[in-house]
Amino acid sequence: MTEEKLKALLDSMTLEEKAGQLVQCNAGQFIANTLEITGPDGETLPAEDLCRVMGSVLTFEDAKQAKALQDMHLAADPNKIPLLLMLDVIHGLRTTYPIPLAMGCGFDDGLVAECADMARKESAACGVHVTFNPMVDTARDARWGRILETNSEEPLLNSRMGAALVRATQGNDLSDPGNVACCVKHYAAYGAGEAGRDYNTVDVSERMLRETYLPAYKACLDAGARLIMPAFNALNGVPCVANKRLMNDILRKEWGFEGVVISDYNAVGELVSHGAAADLKDASRLAMEAGCDIDMVMNAYYLHLPELVREGTVSEEMVDAAVMRVLRLKNELGLFENPYHGADEEAEKKIYLCPEHREIARRAAEETAVLLKNEGILPFRKDVKRIALIGPFAEETRLNGFWSRPGAEKYTVTLPEGIRALLPEAELRTEKGCGAEIGDTDDSGIAAAVRAAAEAEVVILALGEPENDSGEGRSRAELTLPGRQTELAKAVIAANPNTAVLLFNGRPLVLTELAETAPALLEMWYPGTEAGNAAARLLWGDANPCGKLSAGLARSVGQYPMPYNRMSTGRPKPEPDNQPFPFTSCYLDMPNLPLYSFGYGLSYTTFAYEKLTLSRKTLGRGETLEVTVRVRNTGDRAGKETVQLYTRDPVGSVVRPVQELKDYQKILLAPGEAKDVVFRLREEQLRFYDMDGKQVCESGEIRVSAGWADHLLLTESFTLQV
Repeated sequence: MTEEKLKALLDSMTLEEKAGQLVQCNAGQFIANTLEITGPDGETLPAEDLCRVMGSVLTFEDAKQAKALQDMHLAADPNKIPLLLMLDVIHGLRTTYPIPLAMGCGFDDGLVAECADMARKESAACGVHVTFNPMVDTARDARWGRILETNSEEPLLNSRMGAALVRATQGNDLSDPGNVACCVKHYAAYGAGEAGRDYNTVDVSERMLRETYLPAYKACLDAGARLIMPAFNALNGVPCVANKRLMNDILRKEWGFEGVVISDYNAVGELVSHGAAADLKDASRLAMEAGCDIDMVMNAYYLHLPELVREGTVSEEMVDAAVMRVLRLKNELGLFENPYHGADEEAEKKIYLCPEHREIARRAAEETAVLLKNEGILPFRKDVKRIALIGPFAEETRLNGFWSRPGAEKYTVTLPEGIRALLPEAELRTEKGCGAEIGDTDDSGIAAAVRAAAEAEVVILALGEPENDSGEGRSRAELTLPGRQTELAKAVIAANPNTAVLLFNGRPLVLTELAETAPALLEMWYPGTEAGNAAARLLWGDANPCGKLSAGLARSVGQYPMPYNRMSTGRPKPEPDNQPFPFTSCYLDMPNLPLYSFGYGLSYTTFAYEKLTLSRKTLGRGETLEVTVRVRNTGDRAGKETVQLYTRDPVGSVVRPVQELKDYQKILLAPGEAKDVVFRLREEQLRFYDMDGKQVCESGEIRVSAGWADHLLLTESFTLQV
């Protein structure tokens, strides 16, 4: 449809019909389904009215429902404007791949794109027009349950992976029925909630906002994302959905975003709870004036926008601009010609959980697992005859993580299934040992677990946190293993030290006590559909762990927030880190550094960083220098290594971080093989925001290092001359 026809359509609509285009409803209000909603339904309105005018729907189940909803609406809508159908497809639709936090541990933009492409195909067949993905909130506090939805605590990693997901999901032409539009979330700084509590207030400086929290959203919009979602939280005193500075000034004027802004679930209505609005009518005004186009589920716009326009409080031009953005998106998706887009029941049967998609999911689970500790235990020998699989996750099917689809556990390969498929001749005994629920004190199964361990050649301890203990609204004040899992681990390891611990969780846990006793720790996160197959291949060496931590693991919850790129201080703690130094910035009762730092991860082989060289010793404005890092595989098996490049600006007009990730590359090395990894470091990458909020670059020494956070193995310096 041409722009002229869209404008004519807009001009023909009543105020109520325009307001309807800016309303999103729950599909469950019209069609029964099993999808979880994350808040209350909107203000009660007759279903016939909503069905006639509503502009979009979320939480539907399949292609059949998608078509039924579209048919129901088009039959009632006098303007015949098709619905937008939206769904949270966060880490796969039917074929589930690892949670985003795990995907960050892959340090592999290509792997993210491959998984997103798989999800795109399944989503399009389901009838999805828009996915609420990627979520690129930088998160520095593991108490926040939604840390599992982001890739990292690192802005660069979030930026690159978010952009890769957008490109793979949207393709080159949104009118292609196989492509799906992306909605970036949650703008902005949602991951910085006070005390790690979900939905909580955020107060950050302009510098921190610009350097830490905004880059990933901007990268996704630059990659072409068509929608963005304001966050639930208040930012510096103003709820994001009503934050004119955030949405009108930065998003629209500074960044030039012309796409659709959609509120989070009931966020417009929650302006009243925030105390920012007197009532729902006032909330509608504030959100519309701030540039929020679509009100998710509250129906506030439908109830109050026409009245606000008629009384002159909100201009009709403002409403028209929002409606046109929605109509343009529908037009770009080709919905006026094909309202079903890619919805196809036969395609669903063909591609859901197909062998090709399962293979991608398995490979992703293998590449994102992080080997935290290994005292020669792993990989296990394949000639073992007696295996004990112990722990509350030994036979668990719910290994997919939050935002997996209802019933996903039915298709999950369990640990016993994966082990038996790999080692059909071995005897496998399973014992639960204890529960994993918060507050569970039952330890009656530990004795049987210890007997099983003592009689086995090798033991696998499957520990973690239940699937529903991390995710939206799942903040935790304590991050140790819930229940009696630590006691179980101590007893089992004492009975058989040939024990490897597998961890299934959605956030970085505090593993300090477990790490002291466990001979091997393999962090699997929530690995998805192919969990059991991936775990078995990793444990027995058919796959070599190569994941690196995308967020550090604290020694204690008291260390949070715990950014790896922390700022310098006037009284830095001297070495060694394992003892206190009074009157410096330190803890008296533990080291400053995390148990395992950002970027850390072991392999079944070893790597030596032999040399770091710079192509030049000075760098001017707009110039680039090459940094070459030589890495050698010094072990006896092939392995992948993520080479990470860090910089430090030791003197600046504002205090600078002690380390900043600037680039990364993953390489595969055969035993004994060495490679030169070349990075191109641009002057623009060294710019920062000064105390006046201006982006600057200052002359002086810059240090360049390779290694991982807090463990920089090679360092050279050059002079920046600007």
